[in-house]
Order: sequence, then structure tokens, then C-alpha cells
Amino acid sequence: MTAESFVSHKILVIGGGIGGLAAALALLKRGFDVEVHEQAPELKEVGAGIQISSNGTRVLYALGLEEPLKRVQALPARRVIRHWSTGETWNWFDLGPVTQARYGTPHVMLHRGDLHGVLAEAVRAIEPDAVKLGRRVADVVTVNGHAEARFEDGSAVRADYIVGADGIHSKVRACLFGADRPEFTGAVAWRGLVPMEKLPEHLRQMQGVNWLGPQGHVLHYPVRRGEIMNFISFVERDDWRIESWVTQGTSGELANDYRGWHADVHAIVERIETPYKWAMMVRGPMPRWSRGRVTLLGDACHPTLPFLGQGGVMAIEDGYVLAACLEKHFGDPETAFGRYEELRRERTATVVRKSHENRRSAFSPALADKNAIAVEVAREWQQERVRERMEWLYAYDATAVAI
Repeated sequence: MTAESFVSHKILVIGGGIGGLAAALALLKRGFDVEVHEQAPELKEVGAGIQISSNGTRVLYALGLEEPLKRVQALPARRVIRHWSTGETWNWFDLGPVTQARYGTPHVMLHRGDLHGVLAEAVRAIEPDAVKLGRRVADVVTVNGHAEARFEDGSAVRADYIVGADGIHSKVRACLFGADRPEFTGAVAWRGLVPMEKLPEHLRQMQGVNWLGPQGHVLHYPVRRGEIMNFISFVERDDWRIESWVTQGTSGELANDYRGWHADVHAIVERIETPYKWAMMVRGPMPRWSRGRVTLLGDACHPTLPFLGQGGVMAIEDGYVLAACLEKHFGDPETAFGRYEELRRERTATVVRKSHENRRSAFSPALADKNAIAVEVAREWQQERVRERMEWLYAYDATAVAI
């Protein structure tokens, strides 16, 4: 095994997804020498949507991405709730100018590939050779005052620090703390994309739509400047336990999971060319994320169910705060990582917990009844109620925390 010579102020990021690239960009902007090692042969994201709420766009703007985001984002006017069978609609909460005025930055909806591309372009603009592809990690260790990543091809790279941003099935996490034990939630998720022009005209709206129903939940919203409709849904079933974003299902199977649901739901489903499905798993909170000169961020240390729309946003916040901690305490890994975890653990744990709570409420059997949904909307989903419950989340400023 050979190892590259040690370079001071060098940081390796393992994983070239949204969290890894956001961390790399934050580190590069603070003057660090950064390499991103990605196992895939090409740098790309899955074809799916992602919502970035104001707490996330606040960080992305601080990283200089406001204008690039404007070229690819969708800015919906509102989120609405619809009844699973009748289609009755309730206004949930306003977005657009209302959110911008309240929090200073907007709530945007994006194709994951577009956000990923914006981040990759910004990273490469600072360091053209920062991203290394086809780099599959075999082990990470801390030895003699440095960190070292060892790869399956027999090579190794030394650095001051390593950041594991390699997702739910994190190899870095396994190297540090051993194999995890995910638990099946009893729910399966579906995702798909539809060109907006293929939808009936009344569905081509710049708004997010949540369909409430028994044993299921459907969400769809525009991405890529409103040119594509992103579809994601969740259904209670126990016959599929593969946790992968790239497993294909069939439109017939997806439609069958939503038998009896409103025709508008099926109008979208039948136009999804390739739907994908995955089993939703939960993992217990980790008591620590770091060991030696290696730490974790995003789904590698706090994987989150998609019922709060914060998985990607938490990784973006993590990366920014971690960069600030390493800048201030670079020579002291215990202090740098200790402060990083102190600032991030409780917030991300709350997001994980509340996402799990939302999963239970989204599948309430009482939602089969029209009047029950009306009562539920009045009690739990009114705009002012949502604002009160979500203020801690959206008003948070990761760029201003005291390090």
C-alpha cells in the first residue's frame, strides 16, 4: 500500500453527494485543501426532487449560490392539502414572498441533480481537481496525528481530517463504530418524475400538494423551473424491505398501492415512466459521530425519514458548521469535533424524532373519513399552527452560530 505525502490543512470528504459537496464548498471557502472522494464512476444525483427550506437556502446563499440556484429552482406560491378520495383542498401555508419576507431567504423546490450540479460547479470553480471519482473506501484510521483513508484499489491518502459524508449506508461510519442495525418502519416510499407538459392542465400548478389519506400519503411539487413534477408517496406495507433509492418498481404496482385514491393522483402515477421504491428504515441516535480525526455528517450519522423535508437541509447545515469548527479549532480535533457535535446533535436528533412522529400521524386510520380530515386540518395543519411548530426549524441560522 502506498500513501500520498501528508499535506497540512488537507481535509478529505468521503462522499460526493449534496452533503459532501456542501461541506467541501464550505471548507474550500475557508481556505482548506479539500479532496472529495466519490465511489461512483461519475458525479451525479438520483432523479428526484428535494425541498430546501429557508434554513437551508440561508446556508446556500452564504456559500455564494443564490444566483446559480435561481437558474434551476422552482418557487411555489403555497403548499395545499387535499383529501385522498374527494380531492377537497385546503390551503396549508404560503411560500413565495411570504416566506422570503418572514425568514430572509426563500423555500425552494429543486431537482436533486440540479442542486448537486450547482454545488459541484462551485467546488470545481475553486479547485478544479477537488473531486476524485471511482474511489471506494475500504478503511479509515487515525494514526500518528493524521487521518488516513485506504481505498479498495490499494491506495491510501493522508490528511489532517476525514469527513464521512457517504450517506445512509456509510462505510466510514461502519469503520468507526461498526455495523448499524436499521429497523423497518412498516412503510414503503415511491418516487418518480413527470414532465409538466404531460400532465392535465389543472395539475400544472406552482404549488406543493400533500394528499392526506389512511395508510398512505402523497406529495407532489414542481422542480426545475416548473418544467417537471416531482412525485413522492408513502404507503403502509410489509412485503418490501430493500433500502435503496435505485430499485425500480412498476406503474401498476404503484397504482395498486393507491387504489381508490382521487383521479388526480392516478393521473400523475400513470405518467411516471419509471417509478422507484424503497423501504423506509429508522436507526437509533448515535451517542457520538467522531473518533480521532474522523467525523460524520448528514445521513451518515443522523438518517432522517422524509416526513419533515429536512434530510438534505440538515446535511447542508452540518457542513457549514463543521467547516467553521475546523477553522477555529484546527489544531485540536477533540475540541473541533466536540463543538461540532455539541452544536448539531440536539437539533438533528429533534428533526429525526419529529420526522418519525409525522410518519405516524400521516398514516392515521381516521383519515379515511372526510370529516376527520377536516377536523385534523383545522387542529393541526392551519397556517398559524404550522408556523408556531416550525419556527425553531426555519428561523435557525447555521451561518451565525457561535463557534
